[in-house]
Amino acid sequence: MRNMGDNQNTTSSLNVEKTALAIPVLMFMVGVVGNVTAIAALSKTKKERKESAFYTLVCGLAVTDLLGTCLASPITIATYLEHSWPGTLCEFHSFLLLFFGVAGLSIICTMSAERYLAISHPYTYKRWTVDQHMARWCLFAIYVGNVLLCCLPLLGFSKSIHQPPNTWCFIDWRSRISLHVFYSFLYAGISSLLILLTIACNVALCWTLLIMRQRAKRLAPRSSIKKRWRERSSGVEIQMMLLLLVTSLVVLVCSTPLVVRIFVNQRWLVNDWGADLQAIRFASVNPILDPWVYILLRRTVVHKLLSISRRVLRGRTNSVDRAHPTVQYLLEKNCAIPIVLSTEVLGRVYLDDKSSTAGATSHVEEKEQAQ
Repeated sequence: MRNMGDNQNTTSSLNVEKTALAIPVLMFMVGVVGNVTAIAALSKTKKERKESAFYTLVCGLAVTDLLGTCLASPITIATYLEHSWPGTLCEFHSFLLLFFGVAGLSIICTMSAERYLAISHPYTYKRWTVDQHMARWCLFAIYVGNVLLCCLPLLGFSKSIHQPPNTWCFIDWRSRISLHVFYSFLYAGISSLLILLTIACNVALCWTLLIMRQRAKRLAPRSSIKKRWRERSSGVEIQMMLLLLVTSLVVLVCSTPLVVRIFVNQRWLVNDWGADLQAIRFASVNPILDPWVYILLRRTVVHKLLSISRRVLRGRTNSVDRAHPTVQYLLEKNCAIPIVLSTEVLGRVYLDDKSSTAGATSHVEEKEQAQ
């Protein structure tokens, strides 16, 4: 009986491990496929858009997400199989989580600043020659700066430890050593600053567009405003705006929980490994969701959505304007009208016109005879 119970416990534990292993494997596959597809979709954009600073930063974010998925996920999968962490591997895994977490925030903050400068201060944007070349230098500076920041734990500013349930490594964010405490608050403070700057740039950008809309209303007739807004809504600017706002939302939602956990753990020294695990899982979902934003918000997809919405609105307007549809209107809408019915209706119209004409002729003849 004891052997049977032990076998059942062993089988159940193996099933739990397989289920737990399936999650990182699935995340790894979806992340790789999504990022490769997004990079391929971005490479097919038109030359003038591909050479812009914004799309260079978008490609840099996609490549960063792909590298993070390909480097960090296999280590996590290996720990489920081996259940052992060599010291150097733990430090490397902690470095990857630190670097790709703050690198994504840095790139999305740069994208928000680029769009704000391009729309709110176009003359400054032109004078500084913000182009593809400058965007590449910005990406290079982001990578170098973040590498230096995330290498500080290797120089003694912090220590990488195993985090429950022993499937990932991160800095010791419950340490009482002053140098370790300083680095935890430094990393969390820089991440918080990038989050606040991203939110501020996006809010200022939306406010600028709202002011431009109000000014256009006062300076131009209503019909020309609608036409101009329709033209802008089908252009490249609206695609950049949608891509920036949705990507910013995804990055901020996925990255903020981990930053909050660093502050909470280091300030109050709490031990809630379940919340820590949920925070790192949110951060791991970020490079999986980002590429699908690029794929779904391509210009062709945006055009289709806009055309569908316009058709729906146009259909509602026509239904209100034409409460009593005629035969011509129904034929234009490709309604299924029997030929006999249409012939009968047209015949009635013809007879009515003929009878009214005959009545008018007889009335004129009576007047002539009276005269």
